[in-house]
Amino acid sequence: MNVILLALANQVFYSLPLIVSVSLVYAATRHEEMTPILAHALRFGAWIVSFMLALGVFLWWLGKGL
Repeated sequence: MNVILLALANQVFYSLPLIVSVSLVYAATRHEEMTPILAHALRFGAWIVSFMLALGVFLWWLGKGL
């Protein structure tokens, strides 16, 4: 069980830089000044994390039912 948890933690660790970079690039395509870019990137990053958590909970729920 501990090996599975470590593998999942490793996958989550690699998703964090991806979320940050995608959020910053997406926000930079919409704005030119640094303050709006950072604000938009923070909101978009939070949206991505929320969506990933909701999808993870849904998939966990589906797995529990089977």
